[in-house]
Amino acid sequence: MDINNSLYKILVVDDIRANVMLLKALLKKSNYQVLEAYNGKEALEVFEREKPDLILLDIMMPIMDGYQVMSTIRNGEQNPDIAIILITALDNKEDVVKGFNAGANDYIAKPFNNEELEARVRHQISLTAAKREIEQKTKDLIFAINNRDKLYSVIAHDLRSPLSSVKMIISLLVTELKKEGISSELFFLLDEANSTTENLFILLDNLLKWTKNQIGRLNICLQYFDIVNVVYGLKELYTLMAHNKNIQIQITEDSPSIEIISDPDLVKTIIRNFISNALKFSYSGGRVQIHISNLENHIQVKVEDFGSGIAEDKKQNLLSDKKTGYTSYGTNNEEGSGLGLSLCKEFTEKLGGEIWFESELEKGSSFYIKIPKIYPFKDAKFPKRYLIENGLEPEA
Repeated sequence: MDINNSLYKILVVDDIRANVMLLKALLKKSNYQVLEAYNGKEALEVFEREKPDLILLDIMMPIMDGYQVMSTIRNGEQNPDIAIILITALDNKEDVVKGFNAGANDYIAKPFNNEELEARVRHQISLTAAKREIEQKTKDLIFAINNRDKLYSVIAHDLRSPLSSVKMIISLLVTELKKEGISSELFFLLDEANSTTENLFILLDNLLKWTKNQIGRLNICLQYFDIVNVVYGLKELYTLMAHNKNIQIQITEDSPSIEIISDPDLVKTIIRNFISNALKFSYSGGRVQIHISNLENHIQVKVEDFGSGIAEDKKQNLLSDKKTGYTSYGTNNEEGSGLGLSLCKEFTEKLGGEIWFESELEKGSSFYIKIPKIYPFKDAKFPKRYLIENGLEPEA
């Protein structure tokens, strides 16, 4: 790595002016910028004002010795990791150990060898330059990732609204038109368009939520809601898709109504992805079974299909690592992004719940989500009704 020495400042600290002048002359030969200080107090003032990249620090000085200067810097907020080379006439082992324990990066004794000093300075400057390059590349990478995620979020958000309109129009056409009224080829194409827009809408919605989560803009919004009503509502949403693939969606529940305090949007996203995948991997003429369990402190939703199932070698990566997530074509060659289940796992963890699955090849799969009836983390804003009922806020 090529280093431009003229970009680096070195602070020389020694109470003997001749020593400072000698070091200054040596460093100037290598084109370093050189700062001077003649006691510890002055050294700290120059350090704060000029922000040097390396300090050559004498130990034995009046007012504040080198150890005190080093301790102040190491415990301060301004560049506490700055490289410091101790220069002293003391050369016994105890002083060397004490210097390193105090936070010195290197140590050289007077009278020093010019070439040795230049080499040690060059080494510390090269480490500083490498560290800066890594930090800058990290900042550039974070900036690029954040801007990429924001771009994805904008694209997904701006596309979702018009796509939603197209989806509703096509769904209406498929529902109202009879096969006898148009040719079978046109009806097939219309049905395909309906399925494609539905899948694309799900993908964009997942992408929007995923990017918000990645850039820290996805907030938990707690509400009282009936999980049974939510599941029945999602069934209605997928009725047309299920009808077009000749699949029945059936729901059973332990209780006709189960009220919980959680984020309904995240819960809907998880169950929606479960249902979408169940339809995707079910065969024509099959069924999808949803069961809602009312447990003591939790609710559990199971979405079961009797379709193609998941191969054993794919199971271990399905929920364990979003970087190696599993995606595959459905029984009618429906495409998937592999993003949905990763999102389900992240959202389930945000809700303090558990997610798991069971699957057997060519016999089907069952996906489960189990979440607390009352959101377990106290870092979100609870509904006013909950606060009043629990004596956390007086009634108006």
